[in-house]
Amino acid sequence: MNDLVRSRRNLLLSRGIPAQRRLLILGTAAIGAALIFPATAESAEIRVMISGGLTAAYRELMPQFERTTGNKVLTALGPSMGTTENAIPVRLSRGEPADVLIMVGYALDDLAKQGKVVAASQVELVRSPIGIAVRRGAPKPDIGSVDALRRALLTASSVAYSDSASGVYVENELFKRLGIADQMKGKSRMIPAEPVGEVVARGEAEIGFQQISELKPVPGIDIVGPLPPEVQKITVFSAGITTGAREPTAGRALIAFLASPAAAPVFMRGGLVPITAAQKN
Repeated sequence: MNDLVRSRRNLLLSRGIPAQRRLLILGTAAIGAALIFPATAESAEIRVMISGGLTAAYRELMPQFERTTGNKVLTALGPSMGTTENAIPVRLSRGEPADVLIMVGYALDDLAKQGKVVAASQVELVRSPIGIAVRRGAPKPDIGSVDALRRALLTASSVAYSDSASGVYVENELFKRLGIADQMKGKSRMIPAEPVGEVVARGEAEIGFQQISELKPVPGIDIVGPLPPEVQKITVFSAGITTGAREPTAGRALIAFLASPAAAPVFMRGGLVPITAAQKN
């Protein structure tokens, strides 16, 4: 930790600034320090584990962060939950190193309760709605109301959904709320460790559910739209520092950058709503 960041931290602690606000200020100070002092051999390698909902925007933002700070970001991808080999909890359990986790908020909360994440470091970044996609050029079903969505699903020959937050909601709650759980059992399936859009693009499912931010980067599909508001499930994605982080200060600077106004337009283009923008609306 350089002297600028250390002195700023001590000042904020003395004034009783809340932890999340303190994290953002410290991260900004760390970025500012990187601008003042050129990158040296002390530049950090930040190891990040991130789930698919933020990946496209994250990839666009990381070169800017690396240029600004002189730090290098090493990224591992995986779902926020589940038992596949790439799932973030599984990666951590087998001892893979990580400084920063970016994932579904309640899954990050669970890791904090297990002592794997510094609870005070957690920052909510964006809100993400669930959408529906079909293969490019296929007829788009009407999903403009709850009744229309129910008819579309009953008519569809096959339905796919993810093994992360959106799919868990679809399987365990949405079908039941629509009153079609029994009818969907024979023609719907959860897709592990692969974007649902890719399954739809290959024609292996007529309709696919996933976070809109995860559908947008997939070629060969058309996004029909978000779920009707009455049955929509908004997922909050958060970031936090692991308790075993080797580069916690640089990790905090990365989180502060992702939570900053400069990152907001990139998230919005990716189908996400930055938390600060959402709170103003």
